[in-house]
Amino acid sequence: MTISIRAIQDSDIERLAQIEAKSFSHPWSADSFRELLDIDYARYLVAICDGEVAGTAGMRVICGEGNIDNVVVDPDHRGKGLAKALVAELIKWGESEGVKDYTLEVRVSNAPAIHVYENAGFVSEGVRPGFYEDPKEDALIMWRRGN
Repeated sequence: MTISIRAIQDSDIERLAQIEAKSFSHPWSADSFRELLDIDYARYLVAICDGEVAGTAGMRVICGEGNIDNVVVDPDHRGKGLAKALVAELIKWGESEGVKDYTLEVRVSNAPAIHVYENAGFVSEGVRPGFYEDPKEDALIMWRRGN
């Protein structure tokens, strides 16, 4: 198995929209991904597994903090370390931009994602009640704070 991480490209967008549709009740559209290509305070990456676009993760730097707002891996490629690699690469980029603190929200029931984030140094610092819909669910607010 060969894994690589690179910046999102226009040619990835339709595939990413398909992965979103398989993964979320309110998926990002192709147009939502397309809008990201020109945002200079954001970094969106794709994971390539054996030559196939298999996942994505993105972060926006707002007021000096990294807000990770999307991490998704195709169900056929989960458990291969792609989310871990994507998050690590986002943090590496953030550090190069002077970011010390990172935040994200995750469904309280999404144990595999919580595990990935905890292994990347994130800790739960609160709950956003009813943050998610379909099904309605709380979100953990997780932070990775620098020194």
